[in-house]
Amino acid sequence: MASNSTNETRRRYNSIARLFDFFEAPLEKRKFAAWRQMLHREVVGPKVLEAGVGTGKNLPYYHRGLSYTGIDLSPAMLARARERANRGKNPVRLAEMDIQNLALPDNYFDTVFATFVFCSVPDPVAGLKELKRVCKPGGQLLLLEHVRPKGNLQGRIFDLLNPLSVYFLKENINRRTLENLRKAGWSIERITDLSSEVVYFFQARP
Repeated sequence: MASNSTNETRRRYNSIARLFDFFEAPLEKRKFAAWRQMLHREVVGPKVLEAGVGTGKNLPYYHRGLSYTGIDLSPAMLARARERANRGKNPVRLAEMDIQNLALPDNYFDTVFATFVFCSVPDPVAGLKELKRVCKPGGQLLLLEHVRPKGNLQGRIFDLLNPLSVYFLKENINRRTLENLRKAGWSIERITDLSSEVVYFFQARP
């Protein structure tokens, strides 16, 4: 059974699905698109899972010839992703699913990835454990995430602002994603600081 936090997250993304791409368009053009391209250069298959597919912003970067599954908590966001998938050339199986409780088989995917998702997952360690469960031995996890900065002052500022961000946006801006990856049992292979110790690219192995 989904928690109250999970249900509230679903409601929030259902409510903003129509305007989500519009509000993020400036960031997508300036930074996010290039970061997505960088991540997708590391994707290997044949079986790939995108956790938190959202409105399908990563779909244009999917590689031909690979088998993609995309899951998301919000049916309204998935509806936008299906529209985008229907316009594209790469087939993808899309399904409504909670990253914290995946209805997917063990040891199945060669690559699992997510982009700017774990700020909104109520229990990020549970979600990362589920991704590890469905990833093949020898497979990989790829993440783009904004995190709590390392600096004492900047980190404290993010901690102070986080309750406001959670209340209004349902997004945590002070997640300790590196620590959460280790708690979930992932072996960290690569960390790249993309933007002032706030946005990182992570590559990990189960």
